[in-house]
Amino acid sequence: MNYEQKITGELDFWKFKTLQKPSLFNKVTDKVQKKINSYIPDKVHNAITSAIKQMVKAVLFGSTFTTSKPVINLTLMHREALIKQKIENYKKTGAAEGGITGAGGFLMSLADFPLLLGIKMKMLFDIAAVYGYDVKDYRERLYILHIFQLAFSSKEESQNIFMKMQDWDDKAHQLPTNIDEFDWLTFQQQYRDYIDLAKLAQMLPFVGAAVGAVANYKLIEKLGKTAMMSYRMRYFSLQSIVLSHESTNDFRLKTGD
Repeated sequence: MNYEQKITGELDFWKFKTLQKPSLFNKVTDKVQKKINSYIPDKVHNAITSAIKQMVKAVLFGSTFTTSKPVINLTLMHREALIKQKIENYKKTGAAEGGITGAGGFLMSLADFPLLLGIKMKMLFDIAAVYGYDVKDYRERLYILHIFQLAFSSKEESQNIFMKMQDWDDKAHQLPTNIDEFDWLTFQQQYRDYIDLAKLAQMLPFVGAAVGAVANYKLIEKLGKTAMMSYRMRYFSLQSIVLSHESTNDFRLKTGD
């Protein structure tokens, strides 16, 4: 079994889990999450909303994360070996940052949200570049935001995002020409609602440091896996397009059309 065959099985299982109907546990968790969010002070919600809005603007319009150049002339196996190493490094960075801000109490924990967003986005841009994509391209930035949404949305919303991401390269010409059309409001609401009890417990005294470190580690781990699966999906989709074109050309050569 070669590398591509091995990861095809992993990708198929991930797709199956993503498209599964929400379980009773998922539904109960969503209700609990919404209840928890209703108790969170407005200033916390406002801080998160502001941080996400600024991050989306930085991704779409700025050059904060676009320093990575596309990596060329590497096999998929070598690319993913580099990516796994990068994810591990970002997990450690996020854990350290979460531990420091968690130890600082409520105000420092509020500061953790934009810091963690920055770490996550930098990782996604690095991952895209190692897979060989030019992150200066608006469409690649939009794909990165879709990956973020896919990782940190409700079950129902993540399935909607997944459907938009399928055959991305084949329908790239259909993307909105105006980047202001990106629905950042839904984006921030889904991410805000995803922040779970463990992350909020980072604001508690005495236990905040440990909770912050573990929560950040797990959140970055989830995002890294989602990113890898999303780019694998694109890789195999492009392979199918190439094979389809080659078959069509072979047919034309044989028939003389």
